[in-house]
Amino acid sequence: MKHIRNFCIIAHIDHGKSTLADRLLEYTGSVSDREKQDQLLDNMDLERERGITIKSHAIQMEFPFGDESFVLNLIDTPGHVDFSYEVSRSIAACEGALLVVDAAQNIQAQTISNLYLALENGLEIIPVLNKIDLPSANPQEVTDDIVDLLGCKEEEVVPASAKTGEGVEKILEAIVKRVPPPEGDKNKPLQALVFDSVYNPFRGIETYFRIINGSIAKGQKIKFVATGKVYDADEVGTLNLKQTEKPEISAGDVGYLITGIKDAKEVKVGDTIADANDSGAVAIEGFEDVKPMVFAGIYPVDTEDYEELRGAMEKLQLNDASLVFVPESSAALGFGFRCGFLGMLHMEIVQERLEREFGMTVITTVPNVSYLAYTKKEPEKTLLVNNPSDLPEPSKLDRVEEPYITASIITKSDFVGNVMSLCIEKRGVVKNQTYLTTTRVELVFEMPLAEIVFDFYDRLKTVSKGYASFDYAPAGMKVSKLVRVDILLNSNPVDALSALIHADNAYTVGKKMCEKLRELIPRQQFDVPIQAAIGSKIISRETIKALRKDVTAKCYGGDITRKRKLLEKQKKGKKRMRQVGSVEIPQEAFMAVLKLRD
Repeated sequence: MKHIRNFCIIAHIDHGKSTLADRLLEYTGSVSDREKQDQLLDNMDLERERGITIKSHAIQMEFPFGDESFVLNLIDTPGHVDFSYEVSRSIAACEGALLVVDAAQNIQAQTISNLYLALENGLEIIPVLNKIDLPSANPQEVTDDIVDLLGCKEEEVVPASAKTGEGVEKILEAIVKRVPPPEGDKNKPLQALVFDSVYNPFRGIETYFRIINGSIAKGQKIKFVATGKVYDADEVGTLNLKQTEKPEISAGDVGYLITGIKDAKEVKVGDTIADANDSGAVAIEGFEDVKPMVFAGIYPVDTEDYEELRGAMEKLQLNDASLVFVPESSAALGFGFRCGFLGMLHMEIVQERLEREFGMTVITTVPNVSYLAYTKKEPEKTLLVNNPSDLPEPSKLDRVEEPYITASIITKSDFVGNVMSLCIEKRGVVKNQTYLTTTRVELVFEMPLAEIVFDFYDRLKTVSKGYASFDYAPAGMKVSKLVRVDILLNSNPVDALSALIHADNAYTVGKKMCEKLRELIPRQQFDVPIQAAIGSKIISRETIKALRKDVTAKCYGGDITRKRKLLEKQKKGKKRMRQVGSVEIPQEAFMAVLKLRD
């Protein structure tokens, strides 16, 4: 026990977590020269392509220090705010954390939020000043800021460069000296916390866990406390670069378990593994349930693939515990799922993973957030509105509440004005303004979640020339003046394009939606009116003109009545067509509604 150290790496996006993990593995000899590559732990194609970490990755290393050999369990974590749930789970399985700060970019919003998360869980923090080899690095200033933030001594900050490998040995020594060994007793009954799982098509579900007390051996009968189901431990082992099978692993270790479970519903992140004969097994305080921020419908392109999509979603949920979904149906798109995501990037990643890992091509509806509605008849009874179509009629509606967030933005003092005007445009209210240094300001806003979902982050980066960092936390529900804008194509409402919008912006957004759809929907054989409506009131209209054959081409001269007769005949045909014709909406039209403010 006393030779085990469990730690994770936390930092803002692009501050060098994955590169530092690569150097630590290299230094400890956990990876051979043949296996070396950048972003070694990022094993998804997507992670490599985008250069971001999406999943937390656990790996075991051995480090000889003094006369003893230590086992270090490292968990690399994502930096993007959309994957903060991954970070919280990794933190729950550790005793220490490396807080990595970029020497050129200084402390950012996500650095602070991940730090607080780690401190709440009682982790020992080792500050690492990374990228000291950069010409633009300012090590002294950043070190002072870290000392102010943590209240530690200057000599406790470890300067390093994950690129060149400078300072890696000092980091490992700091881990051994400062991170406490795991508490727990291997002689007590088995208690292990499940912090991740992955679906293996050949072996069933692989469960990743951290043993708190007791030990787990191959062939042992174990049970999951939440479901109460009993299984045989077919294989247990530790997580090196490749899974290493062991006859037994005991308290303090991080390992994997294969039991041959096929059904994804039987494994839940945050569950406790106990011995099957232990009738008084107590569940460990696991993780809080995830709170999805953005909701969207995911539908199969072909309705017959619904069951297949369900299976793919369940398997994906194993590996991505922050994905939440419930079945729903739509008049336009058939059967599908209402999914909850932590943000737009998370939604994009899920869509991409469904396509790559499970071969499922899906249609995604316009993302929105969840609202609470109250009717005049029962003003105390809450109605959850996930879909705009769930909103009661305006005449029956008493009030609508929408979710608000507290946004923390750290930027250079030169861009304060730009950032403020952007947030005020997004219905934000300034709560606080703190100068961290003479050039860096922290702005705290309270704003509706719906306003930041689509393009806020991109625009924030644009107005601050890439310097602003952004982090947010939920701040409850507030009454808001919202209306439902419906889109009618050829006088038929398209439920997938409905949106809940603040009354002040409804007219502008409705007009833009119609204009955008006019560009994207292909011309038909008949005129197609596109209308935006609030209830029965039409607020905007565009018309897609019909493709017309020149029926009068064969008339050379002659009486005008001949031409008129042919045009009348064409007009009648178009009218009949319009009554029976249906309009196909391309997938980009659904997504274009998001890009309205581009």
